[in-house]
Amino acid sequence: MSAVAPATARAARWLQPALRYTVLVVVGLLMLYPLFWMVGGAFKPNHEIFGSIGFIPQDPTLEGVREGWRTSTEYSFATYLANTFRIVIPKVIVTVISSVLVAFGFARFNVPGKKLLFAALIATVLLPKSVLLIPQYLMFRELGWLDTFLPLYVPSAFATEGFFVFLIIQFMRGLPRELEEAAVIDGCNSLQVLWHVVVPLLVPAMIAVALFQFMWTMNDFIGPLVYLSSVEHYPVSLALKMSIDVTEATSWNQILAMSTIALMPSLILFFLAQKYFVEGTTAGAVKG
Repeated sequence: MSAVAPATARAARWLQPALRYTVLVVVGLLMLYPLFWMVGGAFKPNHEIFGSIGFIPQDPTLEGVREGWRTSTEYSFATYLANTFRIVIPKVIVTVISSVLVAFGFARFNVPGKKLLFAALIATVLLPKSVLLIPQYLMFRELGWLDTFLPLYVPSAFATEGFFVFLIIQFMRGLPRELEEAAVIDGCNSLQVLWHVVVPLLVPAMIAVALFQFMWTMNDFIGPLVYLSSVEHYPVSLALKMSIDVTEATSWNQILAMSTIALMPSLILFFLAQKYFVEGTTAGAVKG
């Protein structure tokens, strides 16, 4: 009896982690299967894509990549990819800067009506963006910004993303105020404290904000659809939709190939900054 009990306990300790990791691996593979199918479909002939649910090509070909990169318009896919980054890069930069400034103000300054202003900012998170499309369109039309990239990133310079401000405020709750107080004693003003003390400590939260905004902007469809009318200004999201024919002649291998290429920047950035991303998004989860 004494020899059987330790063996049973060891088996139970081994079995529980094995079962847990087996379930995680199976669920993970099921969630990743559509991604594998998309990548495999990029190297399949068009007639083979819907022939089976398998993602491994039976007759691999680069036709989808070559023809998809050329596109059916006068512009190559490189033009649409460049347009996407002309929107994404400035939007990410101004979002991080404005969110840090506003979050620092809410977290470290006591001004009249701060709670009311913060509640109004958080309330914008619950407001559907489609509600603002018509008034924003009319405003940008009066400014002469239609068919330019300005309406797609200039509003982000005013901290219009309440979720990001809230995320940074939650991260700042865990930062020691003693460092800021020491900087003030040394003669730093508020901006110097922010730049020299707070910003270096906010790197994980800033990376999380940048990654979120990068991925959301890469996938944005309704914004470019509303404000851009020239094909030469189209980002990847509109270019892919434009490539889908309304008839049965759609070259799905080209669509899947270009979708795979468009997805790669987000995946690469996520895996490079995964550590900081997790740290930034989980900050404040157990803090009051």
